[in-house]
Amino acid sequence: MAHETVNDLFRLDGRVAVVTGASSGLGVAFARSLAEAGADLALGARRVDRLADTAALVEGAGRRALTVATDVADPDSCSNLVALAMEEFGRVDILVNNAGIGTAVPATRETPEEFRQVIDVNLNGCYWMAQACGRVMQPGSSIINISSVLGLTTAGLPQAAYAASKAGLIGMTRDLAQQWTGRKGIRVNAIAPGFFTSEMTDQYPDGYLDSMGARIPMGRKGDPAELAATIVWLASDAAGYVTGQTLAVDGGMTIT
Repeated sequence: MAHETVNDLFRLDGRVAVVTGASSGLGVAFARSLAEAGADLALGARRVDRLADTAALVEGAGRRALTVATDVADPDSCSNLVALAMEEFGRVDILVNNAGIGTAVPATRETPEEFRQVIDVNLNGCYWMAQACGRVMQPGSSIINISSVLGLTTAGLPQAAYAASKAGLIGMTRDLAQQWTGRKGIRVNAIAPGFFTSEMTDQYPDGYLDSMGARIPMGRKGDPAELAATIVWLASDAAGYVTGQTLAVDGGMTIT
């Protein structure tokens, strides 16, 4: 690779990123940061009406945005998002598998339907999206799966379905990297975020996040911009020799 400066390695000019779960929370931060780095965006979420605000942020950064109603648990819906991105932009270079849901149901009371729903969105949905993108991505592309520190450790809440889905996503990341990096030139990595303010953390019991502070060496929640910067790095040529990895972005929580 020939670049004038190290900063050029982080630029995403001319590339197209697909972000799922882009209607709120971390998905919005990811989309905005990718746009600021130069990428055009295809934005997917079930709440398509709320995607307009994310699209406005992308366009405010000088990039193009496409919004598509997407249910990642439906393989056809995933294929539709990728097909429309190809129709609009002619390419897909980056996938951020961000869509996810969480529950905190005790294991003896969790119904089969509740457990399956979490797995269907958080794990199966990421696979359907990766599969659809993997069929059209060219060498040099990057898939980033959003796992969680709860795929690596526990955190005091009954979250068997969520933890299982996020641990499964780490295994899927390794295997897709093994399948696709050498043969297709597609890098596949995961990040395991710690505690960042989002709609999911808004559902935690009062005082829960404060109680987790003792497990975080940095002593605070993460800023979504810090996580988004990690996404830009993994999407860019700056991480061109990184594949099959899971990077914990957790303020040190998983070392305690």
